[in-house]
Amino acid sequence: MILVLSMNRVISICLIIVGIINFIPAVGVVSAQQLESAYDISLASNDLIILMRHRALLFGVLGGFVCVAAFYRTLQVPAMLMAATSMLGFVALVFVEGDYNAAILRVLIVDLVGIGFLLISAVMKYIIVFREHNADGDTISS
Repeated sequence: MILVLSMNRVISICLIIVGIINFIPAVGVVSAQQLESAYDISLASNDLIILMRHRALLFGVLGGFVCVAAFYRTLQVPAMLMAATSMLGFVALVFVEGDYNAAILRVLIVDLVGIGFLLISAVMKYIIVFREHNADGDTISS
């Protein structure tokens, strides 16, 4: 029981960290200059500014959801899957495209750290669910 409570706390802490990592880019909603500074890029057209600011908004939504999920166990697995999809997708795009700047490298490193926290939370969530499943007297067949 104490172990499960401790693991739930660790899951919550990990999800808050992942949520903050995902929420930070939301500052780009405020202005194109924020986006250009954060990613060391030049937004040449208004169309690109709109798309990038919308991207920042979506990161705010994702980050906010992950932070909320830290306190609602039923939302944790969907939040983990959404954050993992986003972060792993970014990592994959960076490696597929290559030739990126130092700002993108920083984002890549931060996302890799976030993926580490997601992995910790997912393993602990699995252990808790597995223990609860076995405590109910159910057996897992192979």
